[in-house]
Amino acid sequence: MSDSENHNRVVGEFIDLANKLQKQDLDPQLISAGLMAASGVYVTFTTAGNHGVLKDSGIDKAVEMYTNNLKFIQTQKRKELEAKAAENDPATN
Repeated sequence: MSDSENHNRVVGEFIDLANKLQKQDLDPQLISAGLMAASGVYVTFTTAGNHGVLKDSGIDKAVEMYTNNLKFIQTQKRKELEAKAAENDPATN
């Protein structure tokens, strides 16, 4: 599997987990906060190990990566919505 395929697989697993938790009547905001907290714990572990902590520069880098990823997701989402709107526009069909 390529890195992209593995990335999509991991993302899908987290979405599946979030959906499973929501079916257990947990608040979506709580689920989102929990996933973000878990991400913070994991990025700390992968960067600094079990007994390390991130320096301010490491925190800044993680925040920048998260921000860039969120912006990318929103751009893709906008493109999808625009494409669907164009499909349903009688003027273009």
